[in-house]
Amino acid sequence: MRNSLPPVPTKLPEIEVADAFRRGAPQVVLALSSAEVELGGVKATGKAGDVQEVPADGAVRWVAGLGAGEPRDYRRAGAALARAVSSVDQPVRTVQVGLPEDVSAAHVGELAMGLFLGGYRFVVTTEDPKPAVQTVRLVSPSAAAYADEVARVRELAAAAALTRDLANAPSNIKNPAWLANTAAKVVGSAAVTVNVRDEKWLADNGFGGVLAVGGGSDSPPRLIELEYRPRGAKTHLLFVGKGITFDTGGLSVKPADGMHLMRTDMAGGAAVIASVRAIASLGLAVRVTALVPAAENHVSGGSYRPGDIVRHYGGRTTEVGNTDAEGRMVMADALAYGIHTYKPDLVVDAATLTGAMKVSLGLRTGGLFSTDDALAARVIEAGTRAGESWWRMPLVDDYAPGIEGELGDVRQAPGGPGGIMAALFLREFTAGLPWAHLDIAGPARADKTYDDVVPGASGFAARTLVELAASYSA
Repeated sequence: MRNSLPPVPTKLPEIEVADAFRRGAPQVVLALSSAEVELGGVKATGKAGDVQEVPADGAVRWVAGLGAGEPRDYRRAGAALARAVSSVDQPVRTVQVGLPEDVSAAHVGELAMGLFLGGYRFVVTTEDPKPAVQTVRLVSPSAAAYADEVARVRELAAAAALTRDLANAPSNIKNPAWLANTAAKVVGSAAVTVNVRDEKWLADNGFGGVLAVGGGSDSPPRLIELEYRPRGAKTHLLFVGKGITFDTGGLSVKPADGMHLMRTDMAGGAAVIASVRAIASLGLAVRVTALVPAAENHVSGGSYRPGDIVRHYGGRTTEVGNTDAEGRMVMADALAYGIHTYKPDLVVDAATLTGAMKVSLGLRTGGLFSTDDALAARVIEAGTRAGESWWRMPLVDDYAPGIEGELGDVRQAPGGPGGIMAALFLREFTAGLPWAHLDIAGPARADKTYDDVVPGASGFAARTLVELAASYSA
């Protein structure tokens, strides 16, 4: 029997806006790098992300640096402040932040994002974890002008936090059934329909890729289907997210070093699940169908093998070259099924797909492949609004013949530039629709703290998907 986890999603701090300070709760001064601030004998530099504690002889307890005062500086300041407040010996349940007079709603939103996520932590304990700081009061004479933006940002932050929760969950708890049941519990609502397809349904409907990858595990695969269909929507998006709940590499087994991180190999699926929840909560006027093919890639007598020929949904066949290239196998089924069944206007997938992207772009930038220039531009713009960085990679048609199979229709692992070849493989299952592929193998996990990110699963891509959907909202 599998262990249980604390309820998801993680609780975020409450952020309220007000036009006056409340007596008793400690205050924070925000300082630009160009300003000199001295309180209680402490001189603050104003450097973005620097937080200095002031001796407790007055209302002000912290000074947080804003750097040059750019929106990203506000996010960095909020995140650093959340961490600083949560690290003090005596818990501070409420903290008040005085906003500069010339601050815009966009700046306040970035500050709120940092405050929501900067103190995030995932831990499996006997207690229901609570945010270290439970309430943040943003104080300004123009407070009413910022309330809507803070509420909107809360949904984006909740999407990132839920993505982190799902990806961080240990795989002795998180198998395909757990992921599917959790999605149904957390996302299912009057606005979102969640259907969970089991291994019998997958077999009856020809999901050969999902069944091949999941065949080596005692925990059978699932397909998670989410549908959000608001009235008046003029555009229909299909999101597909890789849901490998643990990846040993299969018979092409991975090295032991770093394998523990493979609990996060379903970060793309987590981002898709969390984004649909946020899209529905925000009431965006865009139809979204989301699919997460979930499987464990394990080693046993039931594992699929290099040299196998696998038949995907719709009949196309794949020659298997490397069982550790399992993500594209399950994604191919979901793409073909989603396009055939739901007939969307465009398709976006998200996956921790290739180590090649980590080599190419590092750990803070996602790889973007697309067959449509306008869609690619929308993704990049959505990422900019979300504070997530994307770099468009080439789909080199000269490499496409390498995907052609000898014993099957296509080859799964033909060699060559790994990220590009994986994208070209997936393109074979997109039926010519406008399509964007988000390879998040690098930024889905963080090894150190930066901005609003802490070590572990980062929640990357969820906010971009929400902002992308918002750009199509009528």
